Amino acid sequence: MEQEEGLTAVDNIVTQFNTYEDFLDSQITTVDLYYLEDEVLARQLVELGYRGTGEVVKREDFEARKAAIEIARLAERTQKKTLTSAGKDLQDNFLKALAVREEDNRNGKVSSVIFIRDRNSQGQEVSGYIDYAHRLKTEDFEVYFNGKRRLLPKPTDLSFYNWESHIAVWNSTPNYQVIAGNPEGLLFKYKRDRKILNVDPKARPGDNSTRIPIETELYIQAVIFDHISRRKT
Repeated sequence: MEQEEGLTAVDNIVTQFNTYEDFLDSQITTVDLYYLEDEVLARQLVELGYRGTGEVVKREDFEARKAAIEIARLAERTQKKTLTSAGKDLQDNFLKALAVREEDNRNGKVSSVIFIRDRNSQGQEVSGYIDYAHRLKTEDFEVYFNGKRRLLPKPTDLSFYNWESHIAVWNSTPNYQVIAGNPEGLLFKYKRDRKILNVDPKARPGDNSTRIPIETELYIQAVIFDHISRRKT
């Protein structure tokens, strides 16, 4: 209990003063300066606890707590800046589903693969599987969460198929290895734990994986596969 109160007192001091010297100066009285006639000496006596009008705080404690508060502040600001879904008024279930998964895909707790089937800007029907975490690192999702652009599969994604031109493309990503041309259909191996993700709707998605169809007005069809890695780090 005393330790918690001590931390609270230090926090109050750290947030009140920019530097340790400012804190020391606040403890020095005009009487101290009159008799000592040396501001540096007055600061030293306060630091040692011989003079002063308030709490005694060591320099290393002050600077350590100051640094910790600054790191926490920067981390909070970075997180708010990184989560592009934060503060958005999301109406469609698909965008809500992406928002729920954004933070966990960014920090690696979950790896989501998104299946989308819809028509592109030329009216051609396309479909494909998207490595959500990889796209988050390589694209600014602000345009998707703002509704300015729809998320569609690209020829650079895990898989892409144009139903009119019959162009089919597969690509491994930093997270998944594509396993194509086997009797079970298209498979993705998660590189972190080497587990297989089976995207066949008639099969089990695999260990630690789930398949969630999304009711959405934005696409003809949308499904999200979530994989949780069990590998110890």
